[in-house]
Amino acid sequence: MAHTSERVVILGGTSGIGLATADLLLDRGYEVVIAGRNEERLTQALKTLDTRTPGRPVTGKAVDATDSEQLAALFTELGAFDHLVITVTRNGGFTSLADLEADEVRRHSEGKLLAHLLTVQAALGTLRGDGSVTLVGAVSAQLSAPGLVLLGAMNSAVESASRILAAELAPRRVNAVSPGVIETPWWDWIPEEARADTLAGAAAATAVGRPGRAEEVAHAIGFLVENAYVTGVVLPVDGGARLNVQR
Repeated sequence: MAHTSERVVILGGTSGIGLATADLLLDRGYEVVIAGRNEERLTQALKTLDTRTPGRPVTGKAVDATDSEQLAALFTELGAFDHLVITVTRNGGFTSLADLEADEVRRHSEGKLLAHLLTVQAALGTLRGDGSVTLVGAVSAQLSAPGLVLLGAMNSAVESASRILAAELAPRRVNAVSPGVIETPWWDWIPEEARADTLAGAAAATAVGRPGRAEEVAHAIGFLVENAYVTGVVLPVDGGARLNVQR
């Protein structure tokens, strides 16, 4: 179904899950605005989207989602819109409590939880009164594996915030997706020669036995954007990682 009169703003839309979501929603007829911190990546993302299907209604803005003033300027410039999707995150973050450093906690708190909350706050003046907000957590919020103390805490906070905001911001709808091991640039902090083995190892414990794809998460986000009777939901897209399947 085409929604040519509806406009979606995607923070973190320049790569990975955000870019795949932009691609999917453009195919469904939405007008899409993607935003990210990196100008070069933004330019490349716009070229990628136009190359796939030339002439689609997509524009881009450079913005730091941890900066309240930049966010306020972004939404003032954009004006009225219908749906907000936030896929902003920081890569890395696997650590034991013994090795945890304060700077790393601050980096992930600012790059994940703060970015999500500040973006929603800044958007409220122009987001449609019965529009939607979709946040992105991660399956680490549901797991208890060693090394996930930081990632699990940050993603748990985002997913809890989505449920609280669904009540606070009603009748606007607020939901979240909770991806598992997804092949995206998030994993680029791992040396290239070890990345494939790391992904395969992480995905081995999933029920489906493979890493997910960004477009699979994008389909879940598309559902949450379009279904006007779903709110306060955290939708797992993790291949069954939370099931602790033993092979």
